Amino acid sequence: MRYFWRLLSVIVFSTTLFGGCTEVTGKTAGRNIDDAAITASVKTNLASAKAATLTRVDVDTNNGVVSLNGVVEDPAVKQRAAEIAQQTTGVKKVINNLQVQASAR
Repeated sequence: MRYFWRLLSVIVFSTTLFGGCTEVTGKTAGRNIDDAAITASVKTNLASAKAATLTRVDVDTNNGVVSLNGVVEDPAVKQRAAEIAQQTTGVKKVINNLQVQASAR
């Protein structure tokens, strides 16, 4: 009988935990994990590109849609960041909000 109550409490806790994730974010726990993994992969790929400014790019993922935010030094770097993000597994779409830094004269 004691086992039954423990099992029941684990089931209730799990249902509340994962159900709460859906209610708060509108996404399932699995989708949250997938988005976090995509974000981590994009950041890793940007860092491995060896462009210093790409490590300062902010990456957010929502339902497989990656948003890139921040400032880069030129349009070529902005384009390269979008290409790297798009080539990452799991990415459905890239929204490139990167701004090109105005050159100091």
